[in-house]
Parts: sequence; structure tokens; C-alpha cells
Amino acid sequence: MTKKWLFEKHAEFVRDLVRDFCLSARMLEEHFQEFDRGEGMAFEALRDLLGEQMNKGLLWRLKDTAHHLFRDHNDQNPVGQFLDWCIGYIFHETMKLKEDAYQQQNYAPWFRAMQESELPETDLIISRELFQLLMQTNESMQREIRRIRFIIRQCRKLFPQYLADQEQNHWLARFLFKRNDLVRQVFEENYRDLIASIYKDAPEMLEVMAARSLREGGWVAQAAEAAEAACRINPASRAARDERETVAAWRARLRE
Repeated sequence: MTKKWLFEKHAEFVRDLVRDFCLSARMLEEHFQEFDRGEGMAFEALRDLLGEQMNKGLLWRLKDTAHHLFRDHNDQNPVGQFLDWCIGYIFHETMKLKEDAYQQQNYAPWFRAMQESELPETDLIISRELFQLLMQTNESMQREIRRIRFIIRQCRKLFPQYLADQEQNHWLARFLFKRNDLVRQVFEENYRDLIASIYKDAPEMLEVMAARSLREGGWVAQAAEAAEAACRINPASRAARDERETVAAWRARLRE
């Protein structure tokens, strides 16, 4: 990838980074909660989330996007470098978690069945010793989950700082508008900080930028929805009113 191409696609990469982080964080937390309830950890789910070199999964693509933004793009912002490290850490901890889940899913039942069978005393002793070692992977999984959750919380604090100059990124605004429930779910108490950091004292600009992007993409009905949302957030906003009028004019022309 050339630096020129990376520069031209920078806004889209930023959108991809936030989108894939939100999707990955939500999926991981869903699996962690299953583990917390004693339902185990599905190896296949983690395998699909990670993927492999020739068929990369969501989390692998997130790691690659972070590298493109913060390494290939020569981003010297320390916040960006922190994010790059954190995302890489999540990826590698999830790799370890996947291997532990494989051991628990495929070998723990076999060892349990073996101990219930009639084995010679020496074989039974060996199986018990090996089973104790295998059961330590459950403790490892607990530690890995704690570390991943901690790093995700740190990412939620870092993103508002990193995105502070992205108020003109219409790709990002469009994602934040269309997948707002997802973003709120993942960022939790940091959601307000995220929006305030990007759009400062004009939070309605999220919807205004999204409306412009949707309108220019031909999604006029969704653009109208975004423009109306902007006016509800701040009825006094000139930008919101102008965008609502522009969208209305577009819709009128389309009906002619």
C-alpha cells in the first residue's frame, strides 16, 4: 500500500477502526458472559472471530487496520500508538484464549471419561495428574478474559482522544448514526465523552454530517431521518435546519 493511497483512504480507515472495534468488543463480551455463567467458551466462535492468514476474521482485520493507521501512515500521535498496542494485545490474548478453549472443549471430556473407566492404577494416576494440568487452562482463561476486558476499557478511554479531530469525517458520522445502539452499548459511560470529543459543543453535527453523507450517497429517506434528528437535538442549529431544507428539496425533485 502506498502512502498516497493510505492518506486518501484515511477517513475510511478511521471509520473501519471504530466499527470493527465495536463489533469485536461486543462479540467478545457476549462470549465472556457465557463463560461467566459457566457455559464454557466455544472454540469455534473464537476461531471465526480471529480467522487465519488467508481468511482473516473480524479481529484480525481490526488489528491490520490499526497497523495501517498507526504504523504505515507514520502517525506519531502517542494516543494512536497506544490504541495500536491495545488492539494488538487484544488480538494476541484472544489467540491464547482460543487455544485454551480448544483444550477445554476437546480434551477435558476425554480425560473425565477416562477417569471413570477401569484403568490400571498407574494409568489412572497419570490421567489424574494430566487432568489437573488441563484444568489449569480454566484459570488461564479467566486471567485472559480479565486482561482483554481491561484493555477494552482502556480503548474506550483512548478513542475519544484519538477521534478529537474527526468532526469532518462523514464516513465516521454515518457509522455513528446508523449503528448508534451498538456504539452506545460498547462505549457505555464513555459514549458522551466520545461524542463531545468529536463534535465539541455541537453534538447535532453528528447527525448533520451523517445526513450529508447519506444524501450524497443517494439514501435520501435515511438522510431525512438524520436531518430531523439533528433538528431535534438542537432546533436552533443553522447547519441542522439547512441540511433538513436541502434534503427536503432533494426529495421534492425526486418526486417530480
